[in-house]
Amino acid sequence: MHRWSDLSKTPDSLRPSVVTLGNFDGVHRGHQAVIEQLLRVGAQLGLPTVAVTFDPHPVAVVRPAEAPQILTPDALRTDLLAATGIDGLLVLDFTEEFAAQSPEDFVRDTFVRALGARAVVVGIDTRFGYRNSGDVRTLRDLGDRFGFEVYALDDLGGESRWSSSAARRHLVAGEVEAAAAILGRPHRVVGVVVHGHHRGRAMGYPTANLSPESLGLVPAEGVYAGWLTRLDLPAEAVDRTMPCAISIGTNPTFDTNDRRTVEAYVLDRDDLDLYDERVMVEFVRHIRPTLKFDSIDALLTAMARDVEECRAVLAQIVPV
Repeated sequence: MHRWSDLSKTPDSLRPSVVTLGNFDGVHRGHQAVIEQLLRVGAQLGLPTVAVTFDPHPVAVVRPAEAPQILTPDALRTDLLAATGIDGLLVLDFTEEFAAQSPEDFVRDTFVRALGARAVVVGIDTRFGYRNSGDVRTLRDLGDRFGFEVYALDDLGGESRWSSSAARRHLVAGEVEAAAAILGRPHRVVGVVVHGHHRGRAMGYPTANLSPESLGLVPAEGVYAGWLTRLDLPAEAVDRTMPCAISIGTNPTFDTNDRRTVEAYVLDRDDLDLYDERVMVEFVRHIRPTLKFDSIDALLTAMARDVEECRAVLAQIVPV
């Protein structure tokens, strides 16, 4: 997949094209349905497929106080979109000046002049242009004028509509299974393994601590069953994806006012050296909330119970 951000530098191989538009935060099942239709139309017309998106999120520019936590920052979103099989990703810099464009100016400059769009595939609730004044009807009118066809997909997901906002609410509440039902996969956080206090190793549960600069919305504090994937290893490596118990919190038992961390213990493994590796942690099921224990022995008893529960949960699941 070719990724670029300058309208004047669209590769000749990607125009004319079939185009879709969206924020694609989370690349959830609704987004996936739109992209599947994009790929079908592209195949029918024999044209490359391009997704148009923005960075930063538009709300962060037009209403900064209401800016959402991002499920999949740009690098993660790019990886997820590349995995769909689209040919190109145009990431436009969303500024106040950009936001002031009329719907017609946006469509003419981006879809028509830059991409030579022959068809545009969007969700039925798509809005664009100044103050989101453009909608699907606007897009169809502009398509008639500029010579492209519009395919609009109805809302998907039934009463539990698939949306980034819904997935975000579930994750903030620790409801990772409900979020996965929207995303079509477990939610993930990606980061580099850094040194922590080494308390886990001293207690027999060495953990991989993710850097504070990790990418992806961190769910509510608690203990989760999940998977740890070593992204620097080849896909076929035996130890690339392993079952783990994940802890999110501030280690309240130790009264050290630690910052909130994401730590993953690979089940039954004390032989791994993961420092400085880039890893992906995926959240499968919430096990319990973060608790403060009266003693280290009580904490160890709880950790042993957590590991057993994580093992039972993950034994029934094949990682995606």
